[in-house]
Amino acid sequence: MTLREKVINRLNNLTKPVGSLGYLEEIALKISLIQEKELPELFNDKRVYVFAGDHGVVEEKVSAYPKEVTFQMVFNFLNQGAAINVFSKHVGAKVYVVDAGVDYDFDQHPSLIVKKVGYGTKNFTKGPAMSKDDALKSVEYGQKIAKDAINEGADLLAIGDMGIGNTTTATAIAAAFGFNLDEILDIGTPIDNEKLKRKKQVVEKAIKVNNPNPSDSIDVLSKVGSYCIGEMAGFILQAVEEKIPVVIDGFPTTAGFLIAYHIDKKVKDYVLFGHKSKVKGHKVILDSINERPILDLDMRLGEGTGAVLSMYLIEAAIKMIREMATFESANVSKGSDQ
Repeated sequence: MTLREKVINRLNNLTKPVGSLGYLEEIALKISLIQEKELPELFNDKRVYVFAGDHGVVEEKVSAYPKEVTFQMVFNFLNQGAAINVFSKHVGAKVYVVDAGVDYDFDQHPSLIVKKVGYGTKNFTKGPAMSKDDALKSVEYGQKIAKDAINEGADLLAIGDMGIGNTTTATAIAAAFGFNLDEILDIGTPIDNEKLKRKKQVVEKAIKVNNPNPSDSIDVLSKVGSYCIGEMAGFILQAVEEKIPVVIDGFPTTAGFLIAYHIDKKVKDYVLFGHKSKVKGHKVILDSINERPILDLDMRLGEGTGAVLSMYLIEAAIKMIREMATFESANVSKGSDQ
């Protein structure tokens, strides 16, 4: 009997009708397969890494906020004042902030990891966002961050994002991989219809000017990506290599997933999608890869908030398979449909 068969057999023999705990059963199965254990273990070191970077495309007035908000929010994270700090404390996860490419120099801080590829990407309506060497460097930096985290004992990882202009970049990446622009285009921060039209024009121009190759993730990343999304992709790839589950947050982090996924398809077996963002393109991408989000709370904040909130349910799924009695152990009669 394969491990998958053993886990499904146990789930089907817990004191409940078969399949009655729905998606929680699928989550338990996925964690079992990742950990390669019939009874998955609870996590001892949960972490979220918020990747921050500036995006040159903000020059095109695609956001409601000025670029300075990126570095200001990094300070807010470090001062424990953001939603991600509140939610992470609630679920017992540690918050780390990664300076992947913020246009600012920060002082040292125990929760800050400086892996700056550059001081913000270039405006990709005028040419590539970065060089191929910098794209590769961003992926390598992300791999190093994940490796260090795992070596320190992290056993459940989540990724979040911060960067004014990041939904425009994420939209360009999705469009480069062939997603219909009208189906994925949406607001990130509150903007009016005129600015949304402007956002569409900006992405169309970026694709036309750069002509990214959808069969080459590094080409897509270098032409219409960002340092923070590249580092998220590398982070995911390394976690998969070391068989550690990663919880993906919303739309920009899913763009990081897309970069990783087009490098190595098996990443899908090691990630969970914490929530469905209200940014409409997120559902389009998840549907295309037949993935179901754990939560649907109409959130579109980013920062990793949806990812960390889902950790409670991931842990509940593990406790379910570990701690529920089987029909045999509880001396409960098994129904004919069991």
